[in-house]
Amino acid sequence: MWVYEKKLQYPVRVSTCNPMLAKFLIEQYGGADGELAAALRYLNQRYSIPDSVIGLLTDIGTEEFAHLEMIATMVYKLTKDATPEQMKAAGLGAHYADHDKALFYHNAAGNPWTATYIQAKGDPIADLYEDIAAEEKARATYQWIINMSDDPDLNDGLRFLREREIVHSQRFREAVEILKEERGKKKFF
Repeated sequence: MWVYEKKLQYPVRVSTCNPMLAKFLIEQYGGADGELAAALRYLNQRYSIPDSVIGLLTDIGTEEFAHLEMIATMVYKLTKDATPEQMKAAGLGAHYADHDKALFYHNAAGNPWTATYIQAKGDPIADLYEDIAAEEKARATYQWIINMSDDPDLNDGLRFLREREIVHSQRFREAVEILKEERGKKKFF
């Protein structure tokens, strides 16, 4: 089903070791509105959505995994040279004690990822509105991380991810309109 190219969707660069910024980025790795939750939500919802928009959920769900890979790379690069003291000072002491510098699906507050982050109502329009909201929340989170970051190299990748969230939201809005139009058509048997 997938072809994996061994390169990131967009280049990831960081200027310096910065565990505090990594702590904030963890939100997009294992948080409620992060990339893992989005990918799993869309790929799950595609089983109860009309054929006219199923491909959209597959495409965006797959792209979210590419974004997850970018976030993982960012966090890795921001922490790979950090000392235990720097990890602790950044609020990642508990993470370091449990996982060293390995990535783990939790949010910025340290709460582990949970399947309760994923919604699937079975009503295609309700699910798509949920997806629009998820994309807009992710866009806002990327903007807030950019606002806190002083790393121009990292911000380049974060801006790319923020813009992709906008595109996804627009595509989901188009899908809602397609389904509304289909719902209003007369059916002949």
